[in-house]
Amino acid sequence: MAPQTATPQAHAAAAGTAKALVAIDLGSSSGRVHLGDLAGDRLASREIHRFANGPVRIGERWYWDILHILSEVETGLKRVVAETGLGPLSIGIDSFGADYCLLDATDALMALPRHMRDPRTRGLFAEVYKVVPHDRLYRRTGAMEIEINTLLQLVAERRDQSWLQANAHSLLFVPDFIAWVLSGRRVSELTIASTSQLVDPTTRDWAVDVAERLAIPVRLLNPLVEPATTIGPVRGPLATSLDLPPGSSVVAAASHDTSAAVAAAPLEPNGTAFISLGTWSLIGKELSAPVLSDTARNGNFTNECGAGGRVVFHKILMGLWLLQECRRRWAVDQPSLNYDAIHAAAAAEPALRFVFDVTDPRFIAAEDMPGALASWFAERNLAAPETAGEVARAIYDSLALSYRTAIEALEHVLGAPIRTIHIVGGGARAPVLCQAAADATGRRVLAGPAEAAAAGNMICQLMAQGHLASLEEGRALVRRSSEIKSYAPGVTGPWDEAWRRLQRSAIG
Repeated sequence: MAPQTATPQAHAAAAGTAKALVAIDLGSSSGRVHLGDLAGDRLASREIHRFANGPVRIGERWYWDILHILSEVETGLKRVVAETGLGPLSIGIDSFGADYCLLDATDALMALPRHMRDPRTRGLFAEVYKVVPHDRLYRRTGAMEIEINTLLQLVAERRDQSWLQANAHSLLFVPDFIAWVLSGRRVSELTIASTSQLVDPTTRDWAVDVAERLAIPVRLLNPLVEPATTIGPVRGPLATSLDLPPGSSVVAAASHDTSAAVAAAPLEPNGTAFISLGTWSLIGKELSAPVLSDTARNGNFTNECGAGGRVVFHKILMGLWLLQECRRRWAVDQPSLNYDAIHAAAAAEPALRFVFDVTDPRFIAAEDMPGALASWFAERNLAAPETAGEVARAIYDSLALSYRTAIEALEHVLGAPIRTIHIVGGGARAPVLCQAAADATGRRVLAGPAEAAAAGNMICQLMAQGHLASLEEGRALVRRSSEIKSYAPGVTGPWDEAWRRLQRSAIG
């Protein structure tokens, strides 16, 4: 079941007038529908529709409201047509990783997909390693140990709701599910599939033996396709109901938003790392082959399949979830408090007054994030940040200090220096955070584009249409089309001391 790719003949046949590009970009806190097109030697893009997204809690369980997401996607597509009156559309979808939908034999959705933060997977790796030892699992899948992985979710599901897998006929990751709704074709795009811990990053195929050892039904696994592969036309009845122009089609973009963002990052050669910075911080380096060493495993790095045959080697750290959850609580009393105001308030606060360990487990699924932050400081008899500006500055500084640890670990695993860090995603819009990252790591930081996942999604669509011959051409297009800001490290001494203090605290 090796991944399918578009043939050179298909690329040649696709060349000509570019279809309008629709990037459906589903984040953990919001969904966006972007419209793009080639304007000379630039990629022009604008947001057509944005909607709130996030977990729905029922008792102790966390879900995605996939029906709400589908409804908003349809609204976005209707707005594209109504506002522009364009010709045929090319539609690509990218989203958060790991979470999935199950279909039965009649193609009916069996249950709402569970959210990655659902507690059902806690502590399950110990059980998995009894069947497939950690070192063997890493050599086969190159995936980091993180309890959101699909593999662990499936093990938990078999334990708690065995009837689901017993009756399921197909597993579709969220972007694959939406592509199926639109096109009627069931495939698994490779980048999103590789977040499952069920893909071999060397062969870029399913690790069927791992699934079989853990009693995961292999029949659930769909054929894999590489990024930039055309899936097929939009279903006729759906195209009619949405008023989509004839000839509109669905493309397998780099469907994991991290791989999409990295595909668009105009990375400098050699010593450049990336941080895809949104709800999570994903820190790593693009490589030509996976790294499956014990050092990589001990550093908890993951080998995700990327666009253009690359490997997106990285580790996952806490990200702007901390601030998103604080803002959600603040919005009760301050509904007009937006991120621009929060960034400005943080900029007015001194650096390093409040720093904390962002890896503390209490922050992963805290119901009251401001309260969780206050408790961390209270347990250590330290003054806690109180105002929105103080809290935001504490979050930015503390995230930046965690990046230093990750960058040094990356250098250790790869045996090569990192000289530049390129931040893409929503975090590129936070100047205080970008400067803090430069100061904390002592490295130059480049920031932008902020909507990197949508841009990478569109690059893959243009490759599928034959308008770009390579990922390098796509990145050059993004570089011409985007504003990239540069941040040089300032005085690093206080950051060194704060980092050492947190390291001692973590060891203690």
